[in-house]
Amino acid sequence: MSKDSVLLGMVLGEMHGTHPGAWRMPTADPGAYTDVSTLVRAAQGAERGGLDYLFFPDRVFIWGDLETRPPIVTMEPTLTMAAIAPATRRIGLVTTLSTSFVEPYTIARQVRALDVMSHGRAGWQVIPSYEPEAFANYGRPVPTREEKYGRLHETVQITQALWGSWGREAGVPDKVTGRFADTSKIRPVDLQGRYVASRGPLQIPPSEQGQPVIFMPFASGAGVQAAGMYANGIIGHPGSMEQAVGQRDMIRALAVEAGREADEVKYLSFLAVGIGATLQEAVQRRMVLETAAGIEERLAHLSAVLGLRMDPADRDKPLTQAQLAALRPHPGAARSAFAVELARQGRTPHEILGHGVLDHVPSLVGTPEQVADLMQEWVQAGAADGFTLNVDALHDGVDDVADKLVPELRRRGLRPDDYQGATLRDHLGLPEQLGTDPRLDEEARR
Repeated sequence: MSKDSVLLGMVLGEMHGTHPGAWRMPTADPGAYTDVSTLVRAAQGAERGGLDYLFFPDRVFIWGDLETRPPIVTMEPTLTMAAIAPATRRIGLVTTLSTSFVEPYTIARQVRALDVMSHGRAGWQVIPSYEPEAFANYGRPVPTREEKYGRLHETVQITQALWGSWGREAGVPDKVTGRFADTSKIRPVDLQGRYVASRGPLQIPPSEQGQPVIFMPFASGAGVQAAGMYANGIIGHPGSMEQAVGQRDMIRALAVEAGREADEVKYLSFLAVGIGATLQEAVQRRMVLETAAGIEERLAHLSAVLGLRMDPADRDKPLTQAQLAALRPHPGAARSAFAVELARQGRTPHEILGHGVLDHVPSLVGTPEQVADLMQEWVQAGAADGFTLNVDALHDGVDDVADKLVPELRRRGLRPDDYQGATLRDHLGLPEQLGTDPRLDEEARR
């Protein structure tokens, strides 16, 4: 692989895909939103394409408008990843557990179990919850910012210490000598913080990669400081390539400040994709999804983006000169300028929607070559180490990634022909770690 190689993951969570019309497609089973076999098949498709990891976000309350679509996350992430583990062999499995509600021993035990079950493929996305609905579900008041991040730091440190409490030096069971383990290498951690504590040790030995990989979202303030200390994978949601460059530079600098190496932190931007053999095919495919989502409502959203009221009956007609003159792009809509450009090219409202202008940025509806161009440009500009793909409709979108996009990336030398290792750390090019990072001094960890 070249120095510009692209790490590649995919979001799971929504059973039909991230587009609001995916669950209403003719091939979709509307009752499948609790059927884990749907996600198992998607995971197997992603692994067939050689993707590095699957990423399962979470919210511990009903997330999304149940009047119009299934919940954005239905099933509990770690249990779902445990179901996916035996159905896959190489792809990484990144679950999400909130430090606001789960005790370090439970996190350490559950994610270590996933890591051992999958032979070293587990990752943990560390998040502190902030939504009042989440705290109401646990019967707790919303904490202050200081309390939220104080608990996060303690939880990560104790969890990692527990992962290191069973050392590799404890050995493997030996029937000849009758020694199961060297218990002098399995020691309590005896850590007591202000918010959480644990005696330990953990009762599960290390996996092939030592311990799970830490992921965190890119956040501001105390959140990004914590990510610079602990995370190897940073899930970014930048508004532009320039913003991505700034975020990646910041997180790398913070990692160095914490005593780590910059290249140990991988900035992995979200990227929403809709792929077709040609641009027209990709746009038409997305137009079908827009129609399935409820074209009137989608056009209402587009009207807000363009600052222009449009009649749904005219969705397949280009805007008039008077309408074009009246365009007022919404300053809060990141892709409004792109929508205006398409309108001025003579695209119909339905076609404008087909270009993904309502997607959360960054996003691209286009050919495998166009998606690969974007990825290559971002990596070469220092805007990303890789991408976490949001696939609009799982019924065909995963195959498009595996069979169309990945071969194009391989042709350019941006992806290997097959997995180069067996663990998630192998895929991300990370060293083994077992326990807390000794490079973080006591002052940095406060």
